[in-house]
Amino acid sequence: MYKAIFCIAPTIGQAEAIVNNLMTAGFSNNDISVLFADKSGNQGLTHEKGTKVQERIAIDGAVAFGGGLEWLAGMGSLTIPGTGPFIAAGPIMSALGNTPVGVARMGLAEALIGVGIPEYETNDYQEKIKEGGVLFSVNTASSENRDSVKEIFGQADAENISSTEESSPATTY
Repeated sequence: MYKAIFCIAPTIGQAEAIVNNLMTAGFSNNDISVLFADKSGNQGLTHEKGTKVQERIAIDGAVAFGGGLEWLAGMGSLTIPGTGPFIAAGPIMSALGNTPVGVARMGLAEALIGVGIPEYETNDYQEKIKEGGVLFSVNTASSENRDSVKEIFGQADAENISSTEESSPATTY
C-alpha cells in the first residue's frame, strides 16, 4: 500500500535542503510533489495543458529560489482562484490539472483535499502556503521509505508532517 507523506517547508532554503536530501536518498523526482506560491510576479497565468510557456515560467521561478527545485518532474505554473498563482511539480501538478472540475474552479482548500491532504488539516496547510511555505508530498511504498522521508523532513525543521494511505500510485492524486 502506498502512503503519501506531507509537510510544509517554511522557507525556500528548507525546501531546497529537503529536495537535495531526497535526491541523495534515492527518491524518484516522479514521487515528489511540491506546491508553492509564485511570488515572481507572473500574475494572471493559468495552467494550460500542452504549452511550454507555463513550464518555463515555473522553472524560472524555481531557479530564482534555487536550482534544486528544477530537478522535480512536471513543473508548471497555475492559478487557483481567489488565492493566486502557484508553481507545482510532480504528481500534484498532474492532479490539479486533471481534476474533474479542473483547478480553474477550485479554491486552494479544495485542491489540497483533492491531492490527499485530510480535510481537517487543509486550513493549516493553506495558511502556511499563502505565507510562503512550500508544500511537499512524497509517495512511498515501504515503511523504511516513509521513515526516511519523515527523517528528512524533520532534519529540515519542516512543519505539519503527516501522512495518508493510498490504494495505489495512480490514485495518489
